[in-house]
Amino acid sequence: MRVLVVVAVVLLVVTGCGGLGAEPAANALVTMGFGQPDEHATARVAVFRAANPDVDVRINEGAFDEQQFLSAVAAGDPPDLVYAERRKLGSYAARGAVLSLADCVREHHVDLGQFRAAALRQVTHRGEVHGLPDFSVVRLLIVNNPVVRAAGLDPAALSTTDWTALAEATDRLAVLDGNRPRRIGFDPKVPEYLPLWAKANGVDLVRGDEVHLDDPAVVEAVRFTTDLVRRQGGWASFKAFRDTFDQFGADNAYVTGRLAAMPMDSWYLNTLAANSPDVDVTVAPFTDRAGTPITESSGQAWAIPKGARHPDLACRFLTTMTNADTWVLAATARRDALARAGKPYGGTFTANRVADERIFREVFAPGGNRVLARAVPQVLALQDKAFVVEPSPAASELVRAWEGGVNRVLTGRQPPDEAMAQAQREAERALDRVGGR
Repeated sequence: MRVLVVVAVVLLVVTGCGGLGAEPAANALVTMGFGQPDEHATARVAVFRAANPDVDVRINEGAFDEQQFLSAVAAGDPPDLVYAERRKLGSYAARGAVLSLADCVREHHVDLGQFRAAALRQVTHRGEVHGLPDFSVVRLLIVNNPVVRAAGLDPAALSTTDWTALAEATDRLAVLDGNRPRRIGFDPKVPEYLPLWAKANGVDLVRGDEVHLDDPAVVEAVRFTTDLVRRQGGWASFKAFRDTFDQFGADNAYVTGRLAAMPMDSWYLNTLAANSPDVDVTVAPFTDRAGTPITESSGQAWAIPKGARHPDLACRFLTTMTNADTWVLAATARRDALARAGKPYGGTFTANRVADERIFREVFAPGGNRVLARAVPQVLALQDKAFVVEPSPAASELVRAWEGGVNRVLTGRQPPDEAMAQAQREAERALDRVGGR
């Protein structure tokens, strides 16, 4: 009886998470993983609703839950649309959890060439596209000019090209009270940014059906970045100090001088522009060791789950949401709403190149905001220089493997070579479990 009760509860949860229930309306279109926090979402949904007044669009607000989604697909009760990280969609495509969009793209005359190549590659499996990319985020350097100048350094010269010079600059910029940081000189942002550091050292962590977590160049990148943290008080003190930052407020670490430089996702520039528009920063590309600008691209994408009840309506929805005309309307609505609130509009960066060209020609205006004037050209220049972590059937497991390896080094439990060798073994086992090799 206990087993039967547990099974019944699980089935109730699974059918509920699909969002449609046992007897959905014929015209109900249910999404998962998508919210409407601002005009970028609400304006685009409004475009679809205006063109399809007979469709009942049900937006299930809330963060995407991978296990909930896969359980819903397995139970045959998925939502009609899923909105998730692009790197995860590659995994779902490999597992057969999302449909190919070949027919959808053809029927709606979607020009895939308008999407940025890196973003499209992340949602492509065996030559077929399984999702349409949405936003596009890149990573770049943000340098605190007054802090760097006060240390006798040139903000424009601070870069990730020469790792020895970067370590020396970090020592000059960091301020320690014993082992307790009072200023972070350079935050390498590991483990999250390991793919970027590995790429800067000439290695892709994932290449086809292979992983290269124990590659000597990856181990070198782990050793270098974790050593930067060690030189600034060690992981426990470093993280505890960083956790005190008012990252999203007017008293952020750039304003208070508690941070000299770090790589960061491009969305953070909007936060600086809105909350501290007069902060004096240099925005520069992250570079590889030859001095070539590189960046990692990330973002979300729309896909249609296997077993979706309304795949035709879902196709119509996702092609509308990622259409250039829709994006321009949404960007205009976002700009105007921010203007009414007295806040700057930092632009809308999408995976649709045509949309971005129009947005930054027709909609965007920095309005004298110093952060935006410096940052936006850099972000635009980097979009087509981006790489992505290639899709894998074991995408989430691979991330856990390499982040776990870096964390073991940060906390002193293993040296870099041993930690990444273990991460490699964990990644290979994950690939074997899902048939990824």
